[in-house]
Amino acid sequence: MLSAKKPAVYISLVLFLVIAGRSLYVFLNEGYVSGSSLLFSFIALSYLLNSLTWGDFLGKEQKDELDQHIESQSAKIGYYVLMMLSGIVLFVSEGVGDLNQITNYPLLIVVGLTFVVQPLTALVYARKYR
Repeated sequence: MLSAKKPAVYISLVLFLVIAGRSLYVFLNEGYVSGSSLLFSFIALSYLLNSLTWGDFLGKEQKDELDQHIESQSAKIGYYVLMMLSGIVLFVSEGVGDLNQITNYPLLIVVGLTFVVQPLTALVYARKYR
């Protein structure tokens, strides 16, 4: 099992290091952060984490009961962590504590949607089986 994981882990590690390294190089030499480099660094990091967890870039195809439980619990925890981090990013980027002074409406909408997505998804999923 470990030997089957190795190629995916090495490839995704190299991919992440190349993209993140180039992003850091551009930032240090030219003084700006490229949005595309930042996004692709996150995508490469997700490939690396999937490779470390499942041994595949996109995750394990055939999952047993334990794998499904791990995926379900990590999705729930990840959702709430993402909710908190998006709120922190909103308040740090705006530099205000008063919601009426926030001017970054797209980010405010995203933070608001984090409160709605999970309950809405649960409602739709529950109606499917009831």
